[in-house]
Amino acid sequence: MKKFVDRRSPSVRVVALGGGTGLSAVLRGLKEHIAERGKRRPTQPIADLTAVVTVTDDGGSSGRLRREYRVLPPGDIRNCMVALSRNEHLLGDLFQYRFPAGYGLAGHSFGNLFLTALTNVTGDFPKAVQVSAQVLAIRGRIFPSTAQNVTLQAELENGKVVSGETNISRSRKRIARVRLVPRRARPLPEVLAAIREADLILVGPGSLYTSILPNLLVEQMAEVIANSHATRVYIANVMTQPGETQHYSVADHVRAIYAHTRRSLFDFVVINRTPVSPRILRRYAAQGAEPVDPSLGELESMNLKYVAGDIAQQEEVVRHDQTRLARLLLDTFVKRTALR
Repeated sequence: MKKFVDRRSPSVRVVALGGGTGLSAVLRGLKEHIAERGKRRPTQPIADLTAVVTVTDDGGSSGRLRREYRVLPPGDIRNCMVALSRNEHLLGDLFQYRFPAGYGLAGHSFGNLFLTALTNVTGDFPKAVQVSAQVLAIRGRIFPSTAQNVTLQAELENGKVVSGETNISRSRKRIARVRLVPRRARPLPEVLAAIREADLILVGPGSLYTSILPNLLVEQMAEVIANSHATRVYIANVMTQPGETQHYSVADHVRAIYAHTRRSLFDFVVINRTPVSPRILRRYAAQGAEPVDPSLGELESMNLKYVAGDIAQQEEVVRHDQTRLARLLLDTFVKRTALR
């Protein structure tokens, strides 16, 4: 197990992997703690923050653009760019603007169209992401996990094979295994370099089979994480998902990741300890979802340390509170750089 030492200067390099709203929440919470480049005496503890985003989305605006223009799905990338933008209320609102009507425009967001147009201009989706990041003046860096047009495929417990992230989510069936098609998807060199140089690697929160595993199934990703000298942290979901992870404990989530990657990837697990209100519990139960069992004894038997905190936000849905989650990550991991 790695040891912690305190450092006064901001030398912590963080890599966060995921997709959907979970990764955006992590980025939004941490961006205010990134040191300003060029300052002689930075006061913030994070020297660099790199987001690695899954690219298997095939629904909504992203799916339409992917099918019509053969580009990678821009939606999750767009959300991460907005989360890291310096002025989220100005350009962020523009990138998130969704056209309410218009032939061919209805349902598309401006940011998705912007990324698609830039991809066609530059001929390269990762390049388009970097140019868009400059427009938004984001803090940190964003990369797709692969530049290849990959499809997510799931084998359900009943033996049926389902292709496409949207179809997998709609099936509401328990999943035995997921894979990428093509299987040998190549990672971006910049992503592997960021992971190798990282002091802290964060995975999650997010949908286990459609946001987390698609990143880890890209070639070399799990291997590089497993061999990293960084502290490796899995941020557990607060609630299960109907069908996909129904009745899954935190340990079940970790075991699924280990089974798919054939590696033990984590040193720590972050767990929510905020009780969910009875009213919200009833609503989730009607949909086949429940709070994720922390399964602390099982985690200890897996040689995993855990950190529990009051990090859940309960409104219409239960999700991680980005401010409290960021504070826990800062106090527990970022301010104490991991060394061997």
